[in-house]
Amino acid sequence: MTENEAFLLKELDEVKKWEKDQSGLWFWEKLSRLPFKLIDKLTPAFIQNKIGQLLDEMGNYIQSGGKLLSDISSSKKYYKHLNVENFEEVKELPLVEMKAAVGKLTKSRKTIATLQGASTGIGGLFTLGIDIPLLLSMQIKILQDIAICYGYNPNEKKERIFIIKCLQYVSADVMGKNTILDQLSHFDDNSEKVQREVVLEMQGWKEVVFAYRDAFGWKKLFQMVPVFGIVFGAFSNRSMIHDIAETGEMFYRKRKVIERLSKPTNNVAGD
Repeated sequence: MTENEAFLLKELDEVKKWEKDQSGLWFWEKLSRLPFKLIDKLTPAFIQNKIGQLLDEMGNYIQSGGKLLSDISSSKKYYKHLNVENFEEVKELPLVEMKAAVGKLTKSRKTIATLQGASTGIGGLFTLGIDIPLLLSMQIKILQDIAICYGYNPNEKKERIFIIKCLQYVSADVMGKNTILDQLSHFDDNSEKVQREVVLEMQGWKEVVFAYRDAFGWKKLFQMVPVFGIVFGAFSNRSMIHDIAETGEMFYRKRKVIERLSKPTNNVAGD
């Protein structure tokens, strides 16, 4: 391994710069959510019912993983060229290999999201109720796979809570982002306390689901127009998968860097 302290600190600085840049997006994110808030009262009952189903699904996910759990044995497919045999070996891979694996994964999932957004955009408003749960499932799935690429097991309740916080972060305002950053900065130091605080704060997962819905904004407003919504459906889904993948990659990379910096062997490795 050639990951000396200077290399790891450089990676950590890159993540911190990204975190700082996120606060500058607050104004535009607020504007993008206004259209969806304005038409919320006009949203058909069947879409509101889908939101209710998402609440139940999120509760099942955090408690048991439900039907959304990824198989950690799938980690081998991301590292075929390295002849990785099991998940334990993934945990010790060089950071550059982990980043490369996530890059390939993200590219593939963005293509799938684009096709899905285009297909559900064909029906406009009538297929939006299908698109919302599908996209949320895709976001949870990619975050789990990113966790696996970085050597973290999404089957553990601790990791499922971390994934929910990543989802929250993407759709939070600047105050919410700062709160989440503070929570995640102590996530591994005192995980039981942080997990209790997170569970209490989320109040039955409503915060995530409704913030997620509001975050659609103008992107999904245009998808409500049949046929015309194909282009906007494809663009918005690709964009949302990109955002969640970037967030997951940054947060998991940060955890892995801090974990390795805490090991004395990394202070001299590669010198």
